[in-house]
Amino acid sequence: MKKMTFNKEDKKWYIFLPQWEGDKSDLEMVSGADRMLDYLSNNTDTVTVDVSEEPIEDAVKLKKLHHLYGGADYKVENCPDVDRAWLCKVTKFVYGGYMPNHLYIKA
Repeated sequence: MKKMTFNKEDKKWYIFLPQWEGDKSDLEMVSGADRMLDYLSNNTDTVTVDVSEEPIEDAVKLKKLHHLYGGADYKVENCPDVDRAWLCKVTKFVYGGYMPNHLYIKA
């Protein structure tokens, strides 16, 4: 299980990842991941979540649909108003070179 922190700045969500050497724009959560973070944060500006490839009770569940352009499109369950989310290459970086087939996320 990994703990990840996300911060909202100027209405945009970013993962807090000090070891990232690329552009800050690469860390932005978009295309459904941003709305999922609004839900998980209870509409605040910071949230720390547990993320696991193994099931977590009452978690938001993501199932990989398509691996495209260094990231992947995921089906989202247990998150109101979000049925798909895009996770970019930063996820691959966090997971040591692969995009997980399933992720479970809980605040």
